Amino acid sequence: MTEFFIKPVSGVTVRDPETLEPLAESGELKPKNSYWLRRLNDGDIEVVEQAKKKSKGAE
Repeated sequence: MTEFFIKPVSGVTVRDPETLEPLAESGELKPKNSYWLRRLNDGDIEVVEQAKKKSKGAE
């Protein structure tokens, strides 16, 4: 199944239907299924680009 990196829009709490935990404000990788697509269509979440982690020696 395809996944996408999403986060809740400001001021909205969205719970994961499996864990019942709120979606992290910084975003999480979730399956692109009907639940999350409905949240996206409702405007409760937004798709964000996942930031790549830099190694300590990089720069």
